[in-house]
Amino acid sequence: MPKIDLYRNVHMGQHARLFALATELGAADVSHSGAAAEQAARCLAMTRELREHADHEDTFIHQMLRERAPEAADALEAEHVRLDAAFVALDERARTLTGTPAEDLPEAQHALYLALNEVISAYLAHLHAEETVAMPALWQYAGAEELGAVMAAFRASRTSEQALTDLRRMLPALPPAPRVAMSWRPPRTGRRTARSPRCPARSAPTSVTG
Repeated sequence: MPKIDLYRNVHMGQHARLFALATELGAADVSHSGAAAEQAARCLAMTRELREHADHEDTFIHQMLRERAPEAADALEAEHVRLDAAFVALDERARTLTGTPAEDLPEAQHALYLALNEVISAYLAHLHAEETVAMPALWQYAGAEELGAVMAAFRASRTSEQALTDLRRMLPALPPAPRVAMSWRPPRTGRRTARSPRCPARSAPTSVTG
């Protein structure tokens, strides 16, 4: 049976969407009506999502990490300092983009692009630390039942709408097997009809996300 990985799936989704956001921001024609506001809103939504994700990890994972592997927890805390500064810088750039005069928009767009890539740079280092330092420490010092309980507690905290959002963020970035396992479960009884669609699997293995 595969080890329970509290980070991998959600991180794969974050990688894909961060890279896509950077590519699309760099190529956007912000001279078109509403384009600058759209790109700024997307950057602000991303930092909001990443902060919420960090709160979920702190609530459901990192207390256990502090208790079982304090050195690993300290390494993650050090990453947060750089991350927080990068988030603030990106938010400031995004909020000023929409009020920029037309002649200054190209430079303002590029400044936002650079700020986003600073976030990506800091965030990739943070994800790497979680996956190569924190998760191995949890595998060493916590049992499968404890890790499964973390997953169950996170799933129980999510509404149906939030769970669907979690899946939409992760699934496009995952290989076929975990994508199928996370997306569907067999109907409980009888033959499936048009009025009884399969539901997103609330019990399938996933990551602590949001």
